[in-house]
Amino acid sequence: MSNDKKVIVAYLYTKFDIIDNLSNFINYYKKNSAGNKHDLLICYKLLTIDEIEELRKITKNIPHIEYIDDYEINDYDFGSYKRIAKKYPNSPIFFMLGHCYPVSPDWLKKIMSHFDINTLIGSSGSNESIFSSFKIKKGFKLILNLKNYFFLKKNFKSFPNPHLRTINFVLYGRDFLKFINNKSLKNKKDAWICESGFNGMTNFFLDNGFKIFIINSDNIKFSINNFKLSESYCFKNQSKQLFSDKHSRKYQSLNSSDKLNVSKNVWG
Repeated sequence: MSNDKKVIVAYLYTKFDIIDNLSNFINYYKKNSAGNKHDLLICYKLLTIDEIEELRKITKNIPHIEYIDDYEINDYDFGSYKRIAKKYPNSPIFFMLGHCYPVSPDWLKKIMSHFDINTLIGSSGSNESIFSSFKIKKGFKLILNLKNYFFLKKNFKSFPNPHLRTINFVLYGRDFLKFINNKSLKNKKDAWICESGFNGMTNFFLDNGFKIFIINSDNIKFSINNFKLSESYCFKNQSKQLFSDKHSRKYQSLNSSDKLNVSKNVWG
């Protein structure tokens, strides 16, 4: 796709974020040029007007579209993304969670240089399986442990469960709506399914003939069987990241032994 295509960069900030998340995003957004035409949209969710007024002090010098998601029930990031997609059905939308920020220049240019119709692209992926990671929780009643076990078995593949991490990704708004419109978003488990379940986003678009890629800071694309080699998440030193997020930062803070354990859970 030509890099002159206008993109909506949709950054989501909710009541579950901390104010440093927005400050860090703005700082890194200014430091690392996107390199591609776009409109920045900042979406506020489940916040009071007073809280939003405080956040506006951080964003006042950044050209952007402000979108206040006034849906009063927490339907997680996917719910807000659905309403944004309805506003921009014919635009490529780069969806992004509040704890993410770009750490490589030309981050959007690199992603959009590989984007086209019937393509889903993000900056990191994983083979992790919530089902395979399930452990009996001490103190839980047997029936509750069994209920959780069978829920995970029903909804998630065993390891390896390759999927695009939904910390950020780009899709046409109309394509995202095809995925999300029939999805339940009542609780956290529904959000887990949307990310990495049998009926999650990666499997939905694979079943519909989409190409799925990760792009790293070297502007190299990696198909779903080679996500690990992108070195963008929980592998080696993550030195090829386009974006930092709270999970990658946690990994980076670990000692070598703990990094190996985490990497094994993510990649095998």
